[in-house]
Amino acid sequence: MDTIRKYIPSKRWLVAISMLMMAGGSAVADTVSADEVAVSLDTVWMLLAAMLVFWMQPGFALCEAGFTRRKNAANILFKNFVDFSLGSILFWFIGFGFMFGNGGEGFIGVPNWGDLSFYDNGLPIEGFLMFQTVFCATSATIVSGAMAERTKFSMYIICSIVISLIIYPISGHWTWGGGWLCNEDPTGFMMSTFGASFHDFAGSAIVHSVGGVLAFIGAIVLGPRVGKYSADGKSKAIPGHNLPMAALGVFILWLGWFGFNPGSQLAASGEVNRLAISHVLLTTNLAAVGGATAVMFLTWFKYKKPSLSLTLNGVLAGLVGITAGCDIVSPAGALAIGLISGVALVYGVEFIDTKLHIDDPVGASSVHGICGILGTILTGLFATESGLLYGHGAGFLAAQTFGVLVIDAWAAITGVILFMIIKKTHGIRVNKRIEEEGLDIYEHGESAYSA
Repeated sequence: MDTIRKYIPSKRWLVAISMLMMAGGSAVADTVSADEVAVSLDTVWMLLAAMLVFWMQPGFALCEAGFTRRKNAANILFKNFVDFSLGSILFWFIGFGFMFGNGGEGFIGVPNWGDLSFYDNGLPIEGFLMFQTVFCATSATIVSGAMAERTKFSMYIICSIVISLIIYPISGHWTWGGGWLCNEDPTGFMMSTFGASFHDFAGSAIVHSVGGVLAFIGAIVLGPRVGKYSADGKSKAIPGHNLPMAALGVFILWLGWFGFNPGSQLAASGEVNRLAISHVLLTTNLAAVGGATAVMFLTWFKYKKPSLSLTLNGVLAGLVGITAGCDIVSPAGALAIGLISGVALVYGVEFIDTKLHIDDPVGASSVHGICGILGTILTGLFATESGLLYGHGAGFLAAQTFGVLVIDAWAAITGVILFMIIKKTHGIRVNKRIEEEGLDIYEHGESAYSA
């Protein structure tokens, strides 16, 4: 290298070395086909997206911990680790087969028992498993926030196992697993009934509304936290202990969503894919800022002061709402979905808290449940090539409405069975003393803060 630099003027030697390397490696490059390069690029994109979606786990952890009290922060953080750890094992061993095995119009796939050879979509199966694993973990994690500050840790583990092993993979099989809801066969149920199949590009219904409905059921079965409602039924605010932590969590989730939605294209090579992921990235961001803007101004008008905590959830509301149709709505449609989701969030949180008297400490039922359902249905309105607002009739809107209702009915029924069995057998809630003094010390023997 020093000899070469001696005879080549400075600032030019790197160019010369690059040319020599290219010349020497041309024979190798000629043996690599364009298809192999494309698959490699697609694989890297899928794995990068999986890493970004995994990054949503700390986002959820910080968001939930910040919105709750400091005496329960370690418990909240621990549950997010449990969701991903146990979920990864169970989804690899059995859940992946339940979701993707034996495609068709069946109720459930065949368990794979850790064998991945049954599935081939043109990408490395281990990478595709990891991509699907982080989605499964997201659905399970949503539930922890609504059940925060009064759930037995041991019983929460059981809930997380059942969600990752049974509830999520089965509804996922109906959709992403090649099942009946997304079947485009003209003779299939959806096409023959509605003239359209169900569409959920990245999981407004499959991931978020399932998690939101389960969160809602769990909060009902648990009952409100001690001191949440007065004797006359009036709601009392229980502020979280760290809004900066919650805000950082939302920013992390926002970044993770850029893997969640664009990554669901599962490819980056070629003009079609690069345009698609660019479009999805834009619609995802516009919906997020739409949700934030709507909540900021609405709370400013409604409560006379703009609420940071609700605006943080407004970002998430827009992100959840756009996840179903981010690939098939226009940028303007994405902004509209974000604005509508933000408004729905504010009134949803208020209705669930003050009218239904259901205590959801982080608003998961509204953010993921209401906005997941709403975003899925709104896709039937705003889809540019099949939506009602673009003159394509009500068939696709009906398919979207039917699909999300079926998926959430499954989540609700299984959720009621799961939570009620735990409540009637081992009990799902800690006793009053533990709740008042904090779960960190009694459940884990340690505190998130030393002072």
